[in-house]
Amino acid sequence: MFTLDYKSRLPIYEQLYQSIIKMTAVGAFDPGEPLPSVRSVAQELGVNPNTVQKAYQMLERDGIIHTVPGKGSFISESNSAINRQRELVFQKLKETVRIAVECGINEAELKEHIHQYYSAEGAEHHD
Repeated sequence: MFTLDYKSRLPIYEQLYQSIIKMTAVGAFDPGEPLPSVRSVAQELGVNPNTVQKAYQMLERDGIIHTVPGKGSFISESNSAINRQRELVFQKLKETVRIAVECGINEAELKEHIHQYYSAEGAEHHD
């Protein structure tokens, strides 16, 4: 279900966290849908259960999931958590554009790089 890049500098728990957010944002998980157990995800990915637990804790902290003791973790019913994540992305983008402008990068260059990124991502992920 989840894929990780074991060569990435990004910690496994962060990769898992981002993967679940992305899957939720694109509708791969429905609101209220249960997530696989920590143990099953750890076994599937070949990682320590504490690593998965850390990702789940971060998701719960950010309102993406909620945990019901004895029942498991579930995708939150509200899209507000995903909307909050999107807003953070736009804030980071705004800051990046500001830095680019300060470095003399014009709008056309930025658009071209964004277009190239989306073209490459689409080819890789068939989005």
